[in-house]
Amino acid sequence: MVKAFSAGRHRQSGAPPWLGIALGDVTGVGPEVALKAVAAESKNNRACYLFIGDAGALQRANRKFSVHLPLKPFSASSGFDAGRFFVLNPPGKPLPSDLPAGAPAAANAAMAALREGAARCLQGELAALVTAPVNKAAIIRAGHKGFVGQTEFLSKLSNARRTAMMLLGHDDKGRWLRVALATIHISIKSIPKKLTMEKILLAIELAGKACHDLGLRRARLAVCGLNPHAGEGGEFGGEEGKVIAPAIAAAKARGLDVVGPLSGDTVFHYALRGDFDAVVAMYHDQGLAPLKAVAFDTGVNWTLGLPFIRTSPDHGTAYDIAGKGIANPSSTIAAIRLAGQVAANKK
Repeated sequence: MVKAFSAGRHRQSGAPPWLGIALGDVTGVGPEVALKAVAAESKNNRACYLFIGDAGALQRANRKFSVHLPLKPFSASSGFDAGRFFVLNPPGKPLPSDLPAGAPAAANAAMAALREGAARCLQGELAALVTAPVNKAAIIRAGHKGFVGQTEFLSKLSNARRTAMMLLGHDDKGRWLRVALATIHISIKSIPKKLTMEKILLAIELAGKACHDLGLRRARLAVCGLNPHAGEGGEFGGEEGKVIAPAIAAAKARGLDVVGPLSGDTVFHYALRGDFDAVVAMYHDQGLAPLKAVAFDTGVNWTLGLPFIRTSPDHGTAYDIAGKGIANPSSTIAAIRLAGQVAANKK
């Protein structure tokens, strides 16, 4: 059950925004990268941070990794004058300190943190939610049989039926790639059946809106073909003519600046040099392979179409390095920065 605090007090004009940080699976690197990222990014803004998850795991990580954030228990009266860094453990028993990687208790706690964070965003108490990594297999083993991913879970929780995933990041020269996906976690062989004009058009529209939410001066979009060389005019594969081109035509009719279908082996080069502001890819690896080649450490997952802002680092729980103090927080820093930027633009 969400215990509300005085949202008006914290969201009034000129007040610092509140950003929620769901800790994810605490047997992974979530607490470490969350703490390191907030410690780094909080120096550049005035935001208040609400860590959502097991308080014991967070405090242990705070000491072990020498982050030393001045964490305080969250209460209904918590405000900026009381500090900037708070922790809220959703209803439930504190987790044991010696849980093995992927333990059911940690998976259940991660799900509770997601629900709590989403509820507070929907109530207007948080300006955005940044979600640390979870492990799908661990969550399913814990009894959440229908779990597909955080994106799908939050979409269902908020009754958002028109969502898409965007991944974005920049290289060491500051050049950006922004990639929206028409389909996500499905097998390669099922893509032609699952790829519809409606899904492509939705990804195009949400990518255009994302460019505006980012404050970009334009929203010029490129759409990938599905087949090599965009099908060579129908020589191999007909999806470009049957579903992709009609979706692009419909988007143009709605006033969007969009071109395609373009060959997936060249379009990302042109996007990286600035010809396009975002690319719509037809499937997961078509879009994420070039994105991760360019921005492996700074990539961010942004769920478009939710009624609230949600971002996350573009990596997993990394059980193999959890607790060693070597997890790179760069992607989580980028996720927090993006959430704050979009929240400020919307405000």
